[in-house]
Amino acid sequence: MGILSRASYVIRSKMNALLNRAEDPTETLDYSYEQMRDELQDVKQGIADLTTQKKRLEIQKRKLEENVEKHNRQAREAVQQDRDDLARKALEKKKSKMSQIEELEGQIAELNGTQEQLVDKKNELQNRIEEFRTKKETMKARYEAAEASSRVSEAMTGVGDEMEDVGRSIERAEERTEEMEARAEAMDELQDSGAFEDALSDKDDIDRELDGLTTNSEVDSELETLKGELGKADPPAENTGESESATDEEIDAELDDLQTDLDESDLEADLEDDDLDIDLDEEVETDVELEESEVDADEPRN
Repeated sequence: MGILSRASYVIRSKMNALLNRAEDPTETLDYSYEQMRDELQDVKQGIADLTTQKKRLEIQKRKLEENVEKHNRQAREAVQQDRDDLARKALEKKKSKMSQIEELEGQIAELNGTQEQLVDKKNELQNRIEEFRTKKETMKARYEAAEASSRVSEAMTGVGDEMEDVGRSIERAEERTEEMEARAEAMDELQDSGAFEDALSDKDDIDRELDGLTTNSEVDSELETLKGELGKADPPAENTGESESATDEEIDAELDDLQTDLDESDLEADLEDDDLDIDLDEEVETDVELEESEVDADEPRN
């Protein structure tokens, strides 16, 4: 195989592959159906032309038959008038016309046979076209259903190009999110450990730890003071070897109890103040009555 033949073969194979990928079966079936309809129309047109030619021959045959009758009358008239020469000429023309009629009848018969064959082929082609049309619609429906099913399957499994791009986008987004979350946790851990120095603060790690201990000590002292005021000091621990750390929820619960006790103490204090005010008002009224009694007792003496 020479270079040119190999190049031609490769080009033809590449073009064939491109055409196969670009070919749409539904469009191909529709085009084939249109081609068959065009062929059927050509057959019908051929039958119409053939019928026209046959009609022309039949018209020409009728004219010849009329001439035959005319020449026959002419021959009769010539014989009646004893003109054998004219009668002979009329009969000769009649014979010539009869020969032409025979040829026309042969041609008309051939055209009739051809016409019948064309009509049969036309009917057969029309039946094939109807069958092809039914099969075409069935194949189109099957192809569209298979194509839709394939798209749905690709979408469900992520095999298609678009779903593959979507899957890759989701994977990249997840990787980016995990990276940012890990970075945020690392920054918080480094910040809590004091690995990052505050540019606006002069404190070092030791200062921050001492501040934390001081704050915790102040909170513990204030808590013990509140418990001592309310008579709820913690009993001494039985086991010094075991220590338990209160959770945030327990601390919140204790603070709520302290707040409730404080509110009750404030309410009792307010009630005691009201009772004292009432007692003072009663003593004042009693003193006023005594003074009035003394005044009334002094008036008769005067």
